[in-house]
Amino acid sequence: MPLNQMLLPEFDQEMASTRKSLERVPDDKFGWKPHEKSATMGWLASHLAMIPHWAKVTFDSDSFDLAPPGGPQKMPEATSRKEVLEMFDRNAAAARAIIAGASDADFGKPWTLLKGGQKLMTLPKAAVMRSFVMNHMIHHRAQLGVYLRLNNLPVPSIYGPSADESPF
Repeated sequence: MPLNQMLLPEFDQEMASTRKSLERVPDDKFGWKPHEKSATMGWLASHLAMIPHWAKVTFDSDSFDLAPPGGPQKMPEATSRKEVLEMFDRNAAAARAIIAGASDADFGKPWTLLKGGQKLMTLPKAAVMRSFVMNHMIHHRAQLGVYLRLNNLPVPSIYGPSADESPF
């Protein structure tokens, strides 16, 4: 079975779970953060909505510089749940199409993350998809779950029951 066909079911499941979490973010909590060193809930939701875009970044080039000459990359930040969901849906659909169209050879090509021209890491694009896209999303989705809980908002069931939902 080709790599893209193995990855797509997991991708679909994780995108559905992430969307379910993003649907819980209320507009009036976009500025909330649990600690002075933490990101706001709006930034975190926007970051989650943008993570699928990394599939395009990964497959459209062989490297990405976080701090290229002229300044660091700036992430778009949504100001409402509606904007977050639109951004997420657009990026997830584009990512799915990119994955579906990628060959095993595409997945095997190296990809390098740079910062100011300095190499931070080089991995096969398949590993970038798993770590930089999927695992990265799962990590921040769990972080959003904590934000939701601290605001007495219902935490969705993801891999099993939460204190607020049970799919079983």
